[in-house]
Amino acid sequence: MTTPPAPLATPDVEQASLPVETSRVMELLRLFGKAARAHQLYLPNNPVYKAAHDALRAAFVPIWEETGELVLSFTESEVNYAGDIVLEEASRTSDSLPWIFYKDGVREIALTPGFEAEELDRLLGILQRVRKANPDEDDLLTLLWQGDYNFLRYRYVDVTMESSSGGVSLSDGSEMVAQEKIDTRASVAEDVAIAENLDGGGGEVLESSASRPGVVNMADFDATLYFLDEHEIEYLQNEIKREYDADLRQSVVAMLFDIFEQQPDPAIRDESANALESLMLHMLAAGQFHNVAYLLRESQVAAQRAIELGPDQRERLTFLPTRLSAPEALTQLLQSIDEATELPPSAELLELFEQLRAPALVTVLEWLSRLQNVRLRPLLEQAAARLAAQNTGELVRLVGSLNQSVALEAIKRAGALRTPAAVAPIGKVLTDGEAPLRAAAVQALNEIGSPSAMQWLERAVEDADRDVRVAAVRALQAKVYRPALPRLDALVKSKGIREADLSEKMAVFEAYGTLCGEGGVAALDATLNGKSLFGRRDDTELRACAAVALGRIGSNSALESLRRSVNAKDVVVRNAVARALRGPGT
Repeated sequence: MTTPPAPLATPDVEQASLPVETSRVMELLRLFGKAARAHQLYLPNNPVYKAAHDALRAAFVPIWEETGELVLSFTESEVNYAGDIVLEEASRTSDSLPWIFYKDGVREIALTPGFEAEELDRLLGILQRVRKANPDEDDLLTLLWQGDYNFLRYRYVDVTMESSSGGVSLSDGSEMVAQEKIDTRASVAEDVAIAENLDGGGGEVLESSASRPGVVNMADFDATLYFLDEHEIEYLQNEIKREYDADLRQSVVAMLFDIFEQQPDPAIRDESANALESLMLHMLAAGQFHNVAYLLRESQVAAQRAIELGPDQRERLTFLPTRLSAPEALTQLLQSIDEATELPPSAELLELFEQLRAPALVTVLEWLSRLQNVRLRPLLEQAAARLAAQNTGELVRLVGSLNQSVALEAIKRAGALRTPAAVAPIGKVLTDGEAPLRAAAVQALNEIGSPSAMQWLERAVEDADRDVRVAAVRALQAKVYRPALPRLDALVKSKGIREADLSEKMAVFEAYGTLCGEGGVAALDATLNGKSLFGRRDDTELRACAAVALGRIGSNSALESLRRSVNAKDVVVRNAVARALRGPGT
């Protein structure tokens, strides 16, 4: 390791210029990160490398027009300029720009005009070395000192002394860390060399010489500043594991998009697009759903950000999510996931499903009725809800699908979203659809609750299917939809109600009692207390239902009618009257 000299005593440097706009500094740091990545991935003769560096140099021009010095300060996760946060990265990894400077003691750098022309590449090279450096190599502070900068200065904290003194020194490009740290490093290096020489002569020499002056005993270093504690060892192990576990596919995708954006040549862009399409298929086959989602997201960003992009090339990128959303491709994908013995991580599947577009809605709705894997269902339900909310027109169209399972799910989604535009097609289903579809249509119209939806519900009280009729009547009662009273009045007085089962009778009379008010007391009293020409009373179930309806009305005349049957001979009627007198819900 190169040993730098001691820091020089230098007065603090004050920033003489007024701050520039924060947005310009933020854009500068964004381009700096992009150039750093290009510096790491490409050779200097690569067009992407050149374009990224040229863009970064150009970003300095408007800044130097406003100030003669750009001062940036660093914390563990932030880069600050003039008191504002201009870059924030929470992770403490080698990819975090603020952490790279902060961990080696650099707390502030000052850039002056000329830096971008003469010293920018040198700094990018140093950052690349620091990212890949092992513990035996020079740290950032040492490399900055070795760089011999003229247009870059930096403030640093001696990390070996920070906990005790908190002192800060200012470097003008020729200064480095505190002398105590350097002397200790040199001493350790000397002692280790002696230990290595002794070790070559055999263990006996070490044992016999351990107590002699100038001979190293490793136990003496257990408490030094340079002995790693458990936390530091764990950190290094985790970083090594992270590096080995890193998935390079995403880096490859990023490189392809960089080439696509930076190279206006149509042939190069077509080749990049071909590679991206092929890579997407390979990653789908390999179950790399997180990377596929990343590729699809970046394709939309690149389509908007690339310069001199023709309509055909832009359409090719924006069409990538649509390709995945096509029925054939999505069916194969869902089938493979549904049949898999182990489901991929839920977060990755949700991330992938978020990239689906309108053409996927029909396939997703169809698969909801075919799924075997119960763990996949809630994820697909979320995807269906999102697609339905974002593509109302497609959802309304699918209400009339010839595929009954698709139509059923579309009706449910339209109801859940309370989509007024779906009322007409749902009403058509209520007219000529199958019974399960008509039942779902009643539920959806009830959830939508618009005036036109209630009009369709009113017609459904005369549906051919008993379940549909009951559902419609209960929906009208729940909404207290009084325009339906004439139909209910006709039902209560019709002969057909006598042939209905008890639950349908009860639903009709309860709804009638809720809506009719005082005007319905006479008809209900005639059913409960009236007698025929031959002295016979009405059907027991009808009388009990009439009692329930009178209890719903609850007026004085309704209660008086109920009291006349308190002692009815029929126990069913007597119990119904008693409950009605106690009030609804008892």
